Amino acid sequence: MAQVAIENLYKTFPKSRQPAADGATEPDHDTGAVLKRINLTVDDGEFMVLVGPSGCGKSTLLRLISGLESITGGNIWVGDRKVNDLPPKQRDTAMVFQSYALYPHLTVYDNLAFGLRRMGADLDQSLPTLGAGLGTGLGAGPAPVSDSPANQELERLLTESRWWEKPLVAMTRRLPSGLRYVSEAERLIDERVRAVAKMLQIDLLLGRHPRQLSGGQKQRVALGRAMARNPQVFLMDEPLSNLDAKLRMETRAQIVNLQRQLGITTIYVTHDQVEAMTMGHRIAVMHQGQIQQVAAPLDLYNRPANRFVAGFIGSPPMNLISVQVQAPFLLVHPEFRLSLPSDWQERLLPYDNREVLLGIRPEHLSLALPAPKNMCGHVTHLEALGSETYLTVQTESLTVLAKIPPDQSVRIGDQVWLAIAPEKAHLFDPDSERSLWGS
Repeated sequence: MAQVAIENLYKTFPKSRQPAADGATEPDHDTGAVLKRINLTVDDGEFMVLVGPSGCGKSTLLRLISGLESITGGNIWVGDRKVNDLPPKQRDTAMVFQSYALYPHLTVYDNLAFGLRRMGADLDQSLPTLGAGLGTGLGAGPAPVSDSPANQELERLLTESRWWEKPLVAMTRRLPSGLRYVSEAERLIDERVRAVAKMLQIDLLLGRHPRQLSGGQKQRVALGRAMARNPQVFLMDEPLSNLDAKLRMETRAQIVNLQRQLGITTIYVTHDQVEAMTMGHRIAVMHQGQIQQVAAPLDLYNRPANRFVAGFIGSPPMNLISVQVQAPFLLVHPEFRLSLPSDWQERLLPYDNREVLLGIRPEHLSLALPAPKNMCGHVTHLEALGSETYLTVQTESLTVLAKIPPDQSVRIGDQVWLAIAPEKAHLFDPDSERSLWGS
């Protein structure tokens, strides 16, 4: 396995061609930055989740690590190798795509074996040119690309096989087992394919084609194809987005358990913050091509670094209310007055008589009795989910979301008073949008 280190990474794409005055098109030499100043270290064996809204650059970052896109600036390290200029097949990573990317004319067995049979292809021709990109150890001549002993042995067998072995293996593959020619490399491939299929519980599907599989089975085949290669790093680009809710939850648990069992460094891209919170050892929240915060899931929830992270992590999203600070720890709004714990005193002193943004999650609002510290409004929308109830409450100047226990009876149109849990309050600078707790 290997650590992945990303240093000051940039990626830009040329902007679209602009129409000239005469109706022809001329290139616009300006460029748009998709990723800016990305610095991230994924520890050996860690499950890192990249999360953010569509267009934030998370899938582009994954493609840069895999080698499917070229970087504009910065460095990417996989283990002790800088992989900036290496083609994808030399990076010892395996990618699971959102669209599964299975070969429709191949069986499940052959889809799992495809990457293994390609190992060692053109190895002698490609390795001598890589000395400058890989540092020491490769300038003396061909050497296995993978750090895995099992992969090195398979690469050696495939590279040193006689010229007629691969064609003979391919020609006899569909014959009864007694008539097939099985090389030593093919025997190792068969062992690995069947071991991975058994681990993923698709060993009974090896003879089927992708069109004969359900969505969950296709996803497991795509995952198995990556696992069979025994890479140093797994790269997963929203692999569950095509599955229904129940199957997504089951497959999510499978991926987490497999990663824990295999211990392979994994970088997982999703826009679903529920997936991120339940799967990752750490989460990197991205927005507009930059990393906003990297932390453990509960740290993101309890101590968001800025307004964006606070609003993105958590469902329903956090309520944000403009309030005035009256030091040492009083927040004043035309509809309520809230006293914060004494821990806030030093952080609020510089903001005395200034406005800040108060953030409070729906689950930290509760039904209460009339009081100056509580806010009053009418219920305009209600969602009863059985285990919890979501309320939309309209006050004189605010619209807030609250989550209450299901046994509290509330109807649309009812007047309610909402109490804020002061120990759960978040405060943000209105200009920089940074958290006051972290500033």
